[in-house]
Order: sequence, then structure tokens, then C-alpha cells
Amino acid sequence: MRIVFAGTPGFSVPCLQALIASPDVDVVGVVSQPDRKSGRGMKLNPSAVKQAALDAGMDVITPERLRNHTEALAWLENKQPDILVVVAFGMILPKPWLDAAKIAPVNVHASLLPRWRGAAPIERALLAGDTTTGVCVMRMEESLDTGAVYARASLPISGKTTGSDLWFALAPLGAHLLVKTLPAIAAGLQPEPQLADGITYATKLNNDERVIDWSQSAGVIDRTVRCFSPRPGARTLAQGKWLKLIDGEVIVGKVEAGPGQVLAASGTLDIACGDRLAYRIHQLQPEGKKVMSAVDYLRGAAWHAGDSLPT
Repeated sequence: MRIVFAGTPGFSVPCLQALIASPDVDVVGVVSQPDRKSGRGMKLNPSAVKQAALDAGMDVITPERLRNHTEALAWLENKQPDILVVVAFGMILPKPWLDAAKIAPVNVHASLLPRWRGAAPIERALLAGDTTTGVCVMRMEESLDTGAVYARASLPISGKTTGSDLWFALAPLGAHLLVKTLPAIAAGLQPEPQLADGITYATKLNNDERVIDWSQSAGVIDRTVRCFSPRPGARTLAQGKWLKLIDGEVIVGKVEAGPGQVLAASGTLDIACGDRLAYRIHQLQPEGKKVMSAVDYLRGAAWHAGDSLPT
């Protein structure tokens, strides 16, 4: 099979590498988003997919847009792909791009569709308290993540799972499922339409969602910390500075304190939440410093029981 691959972030790289290593396919071209400025020096850097493709000697293009881009479309059509594989590309593919694949345009999506269509399925599953997530290989349509599903694989979410955990688990799971499913698609496998019930949308995250609201329940706060751990990190204002929360746990047992009140600041750092449970912070990162344990942080911080954090 002749494959053109479209992807951008590190999440996409295991799928690309699995395709390159597969004897069943020939990756004839890669499409990724243009280089972006990043890092302290704000230098132009290639996307993770572009770098992986260049390392493998692939032919790569990085158009600023796809719609009405005749040169990019001509490049794709010249590749004569049997299947167009898209994994977290970050641009909407216009109909001429979808039609260019002789067999099918295929997408690897990090949720169990129709739950969490959209941009941030990994994070939304965690924030919502889902106990199961997974990946789907689906046939692409013009509308957002509505295509029929060829195959799916599930993954449990525990009370300790972080966003990073899911990222590193779902990326290779999606790669394995993709390589396993492509020969069946080429042989005529027909996808199953998504169910009409259970549709949810994983809207993009914003920085405000990282800010801890101590009037929320301890469970919601715990999921927020785990969702953004270790980067970019959930955060709270403490003594006028941002404090990132990296790890913690809900403490069982009702407390007699208002939301955001510091219950203990010696040996442990416990904060009262809106449901009268407490959240114990294990690891944190003060502004401008490295990640450290709460115990180490308290040795040099002037925190006292009865202090309050903003709600």
C-alpha cells in the first residue's frame, strides 16, 4: 500500500514509525504543519513528525494551509496514495485531499468514538472522570470525527492515571491498531457507523482550566492535577505567586474548614476542598524553581494551618 501520512505532534510519531517499519506499506510522503517558534530562544523548530520523517529520509511538505493550495494538492495527487493516514495533524482536510486516497482516508483518534470527538480527547476523558478510554481507526469525513469506525482498542483509566500516562499509552496503542487494521481495510473491510447516542465533544483546553478552584470537589481537583501533570501543570496562587501542583491525592474523611483553607503545613500540605474533603499535595513546582516534594517545599516556605488559597 502506498501511504501518505499527515501528523504534527509527538503523539503522531509512533504511528509514522510503525508504518515505516511495516512490510505491508510504503510511506511515500509526509505532511506536517510548518516550523514554529519555541523554546527560550524562540527559534524556528520542526514539528515532531517532520523531524521523524526527515530522520527516516521521507519526502516532507509543510504547507501553511491546505484549502485552495494547488501546489500541495498536486504533490499529494502525484504520490498516488492508496490510503491517506491522518494522526493529530491539526488542520481540517478539504474534500480534494480526502478524495485523493484510492482506498480510504483514515484517521487514528484518541478516544472511543462517538465519545470525545474533537481536539482534546485525552484530557477531556480525564477531566470528566471516565474510567475507560482508547483509540479508534476510522474513515475520515469532512465533518469532525463523524466517520465510521474500522477498529477500536480500549484502555482503563485509574484513579492515579495522568495525562502523560495516557499520552504515552495511547500513542503506541494507536500505532499497533493502525498497522494491524490497514491490511484489512485494503482487503475491503467495511467500517461500522458511529452510534447516535453518547456523542460528546472534546473542546480545546484553555489556560483558565489549569487554575485550581478550591471550591470544587476534591475529586475534580485531583482530576485536574492529574490531567495537566507534569506539563503544563495545574496551578494555584500561593502568597502572590503561581504554584504548580504535580501530584497529590484525595484524603478520605470530612474536614471542618472552608474551601482553600490550609489544614496542615508541617510534614504534609493538606488543603480543604468544596465538598469538605481535603486534597494532599505530594509534589509541586514553585514559580521559577524545580519540581520538589511538598515536604521539601515546606522547609523553606512560610505556610501555616489556617492560611487560605483562592477559590
